[in-house]
Amino acid sequence: MATESATDADAPTEPIFVDGQANLKEVVTENDVVLTDFYADWCGPCKMLEPIVKSLAAETDAAVAKVDVDANQQLASAYGVRGVPTLVLFADGEQVEEIVGVQGEDQLRMLVEQYTE
Repeated sequence: MATESATDADAPTEPIFVDGQANLKEVVTENDVVLTDFYADWCGPCKMLEPIVKSLAAETDAAVAKVDVDANQQLASAYGVRGVPTLVLFADGEQVEEIVGVQGEDQLRMLVEQYTE
């Protein structure tokens, strides 16, 4: 079991809105585990996922980043996002998981906790 580092304890409790590759890289570098939600304002399933990602930000040791695919098309393309919502999980600076579509809170929490414990 990994020991908890200072960045785990200091993970933001609110989603971080990311604008551009450099901003996302900074968030991923500063946090051990980052769940990144690629979303669009017009996307119904994205709106359904919104309270779940807010809850995960507040209740887990992972940081949650949100990327508006309409405003960040190059960033979405760089991660192969073809549909929204797409969740990309980073651990220790590396992309470790990608989930397309709405998932239940319990499933996402278990996924995040695999990397934060």
